[in-house]
Amino acid sequence: MSRIAAACIAACLLTLSTNGAKAADEDPWFGRDKALHFSVSVGLGASGYAGSALLFDGYGARTLAGAAFSLSIGVAKEVYDATGAGDPSWKDLTWDAIGTAVGVGVALLVDLAIRGEPHPQTQSQQLQGLRLSW
Repeated sequence: MSRIAAACIAACLLTLSTNGAKAADEDPWFGRDKALHFSVSVGLGASGYAGSALLFDGYGARTLAGAAFSLSIGVAKEVYDATGAGDPSWKDLTWDAIGTAVGVGVALLVDLAIRGEPHPQTQSQQLQGLRLSW
C-alpha cells in the first residue's frame, strides 16, 4: 500500500510542477488541472466510501457507492463545462476515473485493515450486505 501511495503523491507533484501546455496542445494529459481532477476525485471517492459505511455493511456496496459518488460529480462537472461554462475534456474525465479508483481503493484497503477479511458467505447473505443497515 505504501508504494501505491508514494506513486500517487509523486504523480501529483510531477503534474503540479509541469510548465504550461505547449502552444500546439491546448489540453495536455499532464498539467495543473489534471492534478486537480485527480486529487479531488481521490478525496470524493474515499469520502463517498466512508460515508456509505453509515448505510451499508458490505465492502462491495461501499465500493460501488464511493465510486458512483465521485464519478457522478466528475461527469456533472464535464456536462456543466459542455454547456459553455468551461472546456469539456475527456482527459479530465479520465483523470477523474483514475482518482476515483485510487480513492476508493485506498478507502477499501483501510477498511479491510480495520474490519478484516470478509467471512465466506452464501450468495443470499452477500445480497443482504447491499441492503440498508437500518
